[in-house]
Amino acid sequence: MKAQGAVIHEVGGQWKVEELELDDPQDHEVLVQVMASGLCHSDDHFVTGDLAVTLPMVGGHEGAGIVVKVGSKVSRVKVGDHVSTLFIPACGVCRFCARGQSYICNNGAGMEHGLGMDGTPRFHIADSGKGIGGVTRLGTFANYLVCHETQTVKLPDDIPFDVACLVSCGVATGWGASVYGGNVRAGDVVMVMGVGGVGMNAVQGARHAGADHVIVVEPVEWKRKAALDFGATEAFASVDAARDRINALTNGQGVDAAIITVGRVDGDIIGEAFSVTGKAGATILASVGSFEPHIAASPQDFTNFAKRIQGVLYGLCNPVLDIPRLLQMYRDGRLKLDELITRRYDINEVNEGFADMHAGKNIRGVLIHKH
Repeated sequence: MKAQGAVIHEVGGQWKVEELELDDPQDHEVLVQVMASGLCHSDDHFVTGDLAVTLPMVGGHEGAGIVVKVGSKVSRVKVGDHVSTLFIPACGVCRFCARGQSYICNNGAGMEHGLGMDGTPRFHIADSGKGIGGVTRLGTFANYLVCHETQTVKLPDDIPFDVACLVSCGVATGWGASVYGGNVRAGDVVMVMGVGGVGMNAVQGARHAGADHVIVVEPVEWKRKAALDFGATEAFASVDAARDRINALTNGQGVDAAIITVGRVDGDIIGEAFSVTGKAGATILASVGSFEPHIAASPQDFTNFAKRIQGVLYGLCNPVLDIPRLLQMYRDGRLKLDELITRRYDINEVNEGFADMHAGKNIRGVLIHKH
């Protein structure tokens, strides 16, 4: 069938809207009419080369839509279901899924190529017939996609698609970074570095978990102010500016959890967060960035103060469980999702959306597909 999507052809290039041909779903696959997709910073990392993938590729992994066709052996969803896409499959039976770690499901292997689990493409450029992948085997910047059923979670029909798409990545990642990665508890002091589409949810997660103080570090002034509405207790332009307040709150010992959700991370930023992490505390890394094998942290601090650095993928969430849970919080008025969306874009405005992200204009931009 025919589809249309935004494709990145080379590192440093621009997203190009292409006419596409899309294969029918195989036995365990579903065809999804994509209604909305978040403009996640991770997709921009494919453009900058911070994340190495096989190009060209259809962009987008943070999606929500409607199942319009299913393969002969699909059992998780049916035609007509509203679904959220999962950028990591959740097979439920591999070693990691079986022990509650579906955020590192074994079927995530090879997703940097964007091909189906059988190693063949589902998207084809219409003019040439060339087969190409979709980001994390999805490609939510296209108005239709085919994916494995284990990359879908059924949604309640009353949840708006523009809200639902955000929960599939940015919300779960940020919220889980605090709740699961940082193991935030009542009375804790937490610092969140960077409050975009992931960081704002780390703020919400920290407050849900009971933190007494949630200190935001964010260079963009209007985002610092917005963070207060999401549950931050204080906001500063830099870690150095926040350091005196952190020392005052913690008797000079440092925060219980320092959560890194900046747009692009490097070893110096990790070291800066680690420097204000307290005894038995954790520096939580939820950002993507430099491949340089360097972290500016003293080995003595790990040992003498029992500190740790914890990497976080998908917020350490189990999305089949946690996405419905987060949406129920939204329904109950305990999780802000509508307020995350700064602007909505159409398919021809994808490059503008990412330019706005780099300019600090958005918490999260959302691509709305027209059907």
